[in-house]
Amino acid sequence: MDELMRVMSPKPRNAETPKLYLRSWITANSVFFDRNQGEIPEKLIDLAEWQLSIDGLVETPLSINFETLLSMPKAIVANTLECSGNSRSLLEKKASGNPWTIGGVGNAVWGGVWLKDLLGKAGATPSAKHVAFEGYDKPLGKSQIKFIRSIPIEKAMSSTLLAYEMNGEPLPLKHGFPLRGLALGWTGANCIKWLNKITLLSEPYSGFYMDQVYRIHQTGQDPKTGTPVTDINLKSIITQPETDATLPLGQTTILGAAYAGESNVEKVEVSTDGGESWQTAEFIGPHEPFAWRHWQYVWNVLQPGSHSILSRTIDSNGKEQPMNATWNKHGYNNNGVREHGITVRVV
Repeated sequence: MDELMRVMSPKPRNAETPKLYLRSWITANSVFFDRNQGEIPEKLIDLAEWQLSIDGLVETPLSINFETLLSMPKAIVANTLECSGNSRSLLEKKASGNPWTIGGVGNAVWGGVWLKDLLGKAGATPSAKHVAFEGYDKPLGKSQIKFIRSIPIEKAMSSTLLAYEMNGEPLPLKHGFPLRGLALGWTGANCIKWLNKITLLSEPYSGFYMDQVYRIHQTGQDPKTGTPVTDINLKSIITQPETDATLPLGQTTILGAAYAGESNVEKVEVSTDGGESWQTAEFIGPHEPFAWRHWQYVWNVLQPGSHSILSRTIDSNGKEQPMNATWNKHGYNNNGVREHGITVRVV
């Protein structure tokens, strides 16, 4: 699907979903965004040889084969996944990293087993406070640094899925076959692909991708002192019309998606005059925890000329999407209303 996706780097492969495919509540596997630090395995691993190990601060270290996973109680969960740097290129001030527009996000229905069920079998010791994930993929570059990250055990025990299905199909190779850890509602950096090792620790995992990369920090600041990237921020995106589109007078439908990570999207408002006034949008499609809510607003265009369209979302706790993004060195968590606005021309 390279002819459809915007490929920012071929190796490691980083490519975003075209806006057209963000208009569906489920994002097709073939155009679901790709974000990688290492090399995608060349072929599917033999499931007869694959093992998932659970060790560290556990009472009973485990080695689990794929058949055992399939024999366990199954969970099916809708979850919106977003790259931490999504929308980075929309910031007025340049930030380092892949120049994502809004296509570093997608929603899928995932099938798998709850991590808490496996940790229950292993028996976490009282000193276990964090859970580290490692995949069998090979790192790129001379330094050969493995992509290993950890999450707090509270997140692991409450809402983390080990997914072996994506949208009713076996997990595609490029999305982590045969198993991917999904910290529901958290950014993709916390969702390790090609998973084959889980380690329970007393402290957060210490390593390059925990301490130096996925931290919100400013230029000149030691990244390790920054805030770790965890849950997805409250955000609304406009998926129709395209920016700079030419529209006729009369009715036109504005489409979009709003998501809030672990929180619940309660309301979306749309402005067609650059934020001077706001109207409530209508939700369309399913409403599931951890998944985005699609919305529409039917705009009756009476005046020709240039129009600035904005959208903003509010969660069930009353938290409102900020009008402007808070800049950081890597442009993480850009959820500014104005940064995601579009301009159209009506004739």
